[in-house]
Amino acid sequence: MSAVAAALTQSSDAKALYTAVDHAVKRLVGHKLFTLLVVVNGATQVERIYTNEPVAYPLTGRKPMGVTPWSDHVLGGLKPWLGHNAADIRWAFPDHELIASLGCASCINIPVIRFGTMLGTMNVLDAENAYSESDVETLKLFAPVLALPFAEAARTIDKTA
Repeated sequence: MSAVAAALTQSSDAKALYTAVDHAVKRLVGHKLFTLLVVVNGATQVERIYTNEPVAYPLTGRKPMGVTPWSDHVLGGLKPWLGHNAADIRWAFPDHELIASLGCASCINIPVIRFGTMLGTMNVLDAENAYSESDVETLKLFAPVLALPFAEAARTIDKTA
């Protein structure tokens, strides 16, 4: 966590913070895939602003936020989501085959919220049954650290659209 605090307080580079969070999360709970998505365009789309797997999940383009039970829970309900296995991943994500090809079958999505507004999600994926409810509680601690950089990223993205 000291690297996260240093990146937050001593750097003006959001990527340094995102990388520090990525590495801290890997040390704390482990992951194969770590991505950060911000909500943009009046909350109708999301854009990836960080990934540890740029070939499979590049930092390009936007995707529409479809209305699904997962989006109702995480994006609308502002609640974390824990998927334990491949069936959960298939239920939640249309790109489940790509996720599986990376060896991932469990997931934690943490909403990043500021003043009651959904800003985006921190997404952590690993092998089947890799995560527990206590891991969700641990990862929720990172959301406030990401809130201001997410708000700034969304504002910048919306201005360039």
